[in-house]
Amino acid sequence: MTPAEFEFLQKFLKDRSGLVLSNDKQYLVESRLLPLAKAQKLDGLGPLIRILQRGGSSKLADDVVEAMTTNESFFFRDKTPFEHFNDTMLPALLQSRARTKTLKIWCAAASSGQEPYSLGICLKEAGAKMAGWRTRILGTDLSMEVLEKAKAGLYSQFEVQRGLPIQMLLKYFDQKGDLWQISPELRAMIEWRKLNLLESFTHLGEFDILFCRNVLIYFDQPTKTQVLDRLAKMIPEDGYLVLGAAETVVGLSDAFRPVPGKRGLFQRKEAVKPAQPAPRLAVGGLAPR
Repeated sequence: MTPAEFEFLQKFLKDRSGLVLSNDKQYLVESRLLPLAKAQKLDGLGPLIRILQRGGSSKLADDVVEAMTTNESFFFRDKTPFEHFNDTMLPALLQSRARTKTLKIWCAAASSGQEPYSLGICLKEAGAKMAGWRTRILGTDLSMEVLEKAKAGLYSQFEVQRGLPIQMLLKYFDQKGDLWQISPELRAMIEWRKLNLLESFTHLGEFDILFCRNVLIYFDQPTKTQVLDRLAKMIPEDGYLVLGAAETVVGLSDAFRPVPGKRGLFQRKEAVKPAQPAPRLAVGGLAPR
């Protein structure tokens, strides 16, 4: 791959997905795109790049973006965001939404579905507290391939062992040969859509909780700011934004402020008040310690 070809791919991927590739990532591009070129019966990356340059195949363009997108996820990943969900977000919203009894959650960059399903398990484990409530969980991702996997709710033994307590596995999954499938009741709780965060998403409506974890780390600073400012318009003043452990709004957006003492948890700037202690819910296998 020539320097000019790599430069084209850098711009192509940034424009299409926001992914920023540093100049030392040529090996990564080759390792992920050479198998795609081979599957297309192309003689290396040069012919593949020339097709992209001509704009001759939107399917190939989508395949290139999917091949370069990191889709890493597992159940109850990092634990802390789900502890915040159980002991901070859910108690506060059950109180403030008591009249409408409606709760809407968006998991952006949902990958193969473990995050939305983990939240669904949390809501199921809340039991009587959710009686009469209407809940909507939306999972979106740039990759149609991982969304199809998420919709099927089928996971290998290795995948269910990553972060999922055994009691939750036995309670909410059915064994299908060597695989485990999320129960029909839980699958029915989640809606799946393909979505690019660089494009407009106002049509999705407003959400009480917005998980957007481990996405901003792949964007440059102007793109991070743009995405955060647009996400702020999707959340009411008392709603919540959840970012990854290595992500922050500080220095990027004036629309959010951190919730004191809650790593990775943010609210709209107007809504942040001193944190009030709330009883913790033993949900999703995350019992109080």
